[in-house]
Amino acid sequence: AKIFVGFQNYVDTFSDKKFWAASLNTIIFTMISVLLINVLGFAFANFVTGKLRARNLSRAMLFMPYLIGGLILGYIWKFIFEDGLAALGEATGLTNIFFDWVNSPEMALYALIIVTTWQMAGYIMIIYITGLQSIPDEFLEAAKVDGASYWQTLFKVKVPLLMPSFTICLFMTLANCFKMYDINLSLTGGGPASASELVAMNIYNEIFSKSNFGYGQSKAILFFFVIAAVTMVQVYMTKKREVTM
Repeated sequence: AKIFVGFQNYVDTFSDKKFWAASLNTIIFTMISVLLINVLGFAFANFVTGKLRARNLSRAMLFMPYLIGGLILGYIWKFIFEDGLAALGEATGLTNIFFDWVNSPEMALYALIIVTTWQMAGYIMIIYITGLQSIPDEFLEAAKVDGASYWQTLFKVKVPLLMPSFTICLFMTLANCFKMYDINLSLTGGGPASASELVAMNIYNEIFSKSNFGYGQSKAILFFFVIAAVTMVQVYMTKKREVTM
């Protein structure tokens, strides 16, 4: 006979220590990854839109990691972290820096951040390039005539006019980082000892590994509301700062 559990699954979620540990991992992972991806993406965009001869080649090289699937990317970097860094540590003697990050409870999450940043930064760069190229030349020329330095032009002219691009990029990186699963699976598998398990993997394991379909679905619904709330607040806050040209 079927038993109606009401809201018990939702109540149980709030006392699930593994779910909260995965949530904390996801928050740390998302905050650092979103910051790094957008800073690097913006820096790359400024670099390749400047006076650079090999601009098209540079854009292609920086964008290329995004074309590699997340699962394959995770396996490639797993080899680098497990074997490459360990070998480098033995060769240089710097074993406290170069060691197997993937199987270290303290460093596995940061390995995941590095790979995600490496994959996403080039894609976000393309959006920032589009934004930079849409800024009218008159604005930049006026800033130059007024004696504005490179950094003044960047932060007083370019950044305010790029707020629509920031809105899109922050939304995309937040959503992608919150729901990260494929690289988490292939790079660390959530280990060691769930030290790098993110919420998406926790939900997947609950439903498909433990066959707790109702409980896993409750986690998924709560997770959906959290993502929706965070992204809506982010879009609202960045939209307020947009400048019309």
